[in-house]
Amino acid sequence: MSLLEIKKAGAPVLKEICAPVERVDARLRKLLDDMAETMYEANGIGIAAPQVGEALRMVVIDIGDGIIELVNPKITFREGSETDSEGCLSVPGIFGEVERAAKVKVEFLDRRGKRKHITAKGLLARCIQHELDHLEGVLFIDVAQSLRKEEEQKS
Repeated sequence: MSLLEIKKAGAPVLKEICAPVERVDARLRKLLDDMAETMYEANGIGIAAPQVGEALRMVVIDIGDGIIELVNPKITFREGSETDSEGCLSVPGIFGEVERAAKVKVEFLDRRGKRKHITAKGLLARCIQHELDHLEGVLFIDVAQSLRKEEEQKS
């Protein structure tokens, strides 16, 4: 596995609408592995392929319950509404209040190309929506109701 460079706000790839994955193969499985390693190293809970420079419809998430890999994800159902604070590995030091659906259902392919679905609520639903926004060229700062800088830690 390899650590990848996390693209920061302003990088053109972060504004692209990502292409669907045509075939899940060894190269894409390695990219999923590298994305996960990069996410963990950066202390993130989710990362999308464009954040590492690949304009492909792939995300990796781990909110503490184990890795979830979504290839060609599509939200098929949304319910309710919740507003909460979000941050992003591509926008370090900035947080904002974002309204998201409280519950989502998502269809996707797994790392073997098998069609699956997941129903999520709470933090997982929020994280899925945040990462899928990346696949449409949308950063959380584009949809946040308010933004704030992270307070510097004093040691």
